[in-house]
Amino acid sequence: MHIVLVTLMWLLPAVPSWAVLGGSVRSVEADRLRLHGALISVPRQGYSIHQINSPSGHVIKEYTRPDGIVFGVSWQGPTVPNLQQLLGAYFVELQQAQSATRRRRGSLLVQKNEVVIESAGHQRAFYGRAYIPKLLPDGVSQAVVQ
Repeated sequence: MHIVLVTLMWLLPAVPSWAVLGGSVRSVEADRLRLHGALISVPRQGYSIHQINSPSGHVIKEYTRPDGIVFGVSWQGPTVPNLQQLLGAYFVELQQAQSATRRRRGSLLVQKNEVVIESAGHQRAFYGRAYIPKLLPDGVSQAVVQ
């Protein structure tokens, strides 16, 4: 048992992490590698956009503040990406909203003080966005997260 635990502890740092909502920009490159995608980073006034285009047709955008904190993410593609990876601790909010909504189709909106999550789409065309209102940089609107 002890050997298994030590092995897991050694391998854990090697597991790629996603630039989760509220997390650090340092993991954007790990996201690019995981998606086997091309990364385009564009600095804007008060924030940066890190866009990953994957061969599977997914486009993931991660929005960061000047201090490197991810304040928003957006996605589009033929399937829903791993939202647990993208949303991190905020994934629970999405799960709760999904279980409260009995519909199978249509859009889903989670709008709380802590987080806003919008997800919609249909087969081969899914999209969504999530952002943390209190982490928006000064002078930057939630409309930039798209």
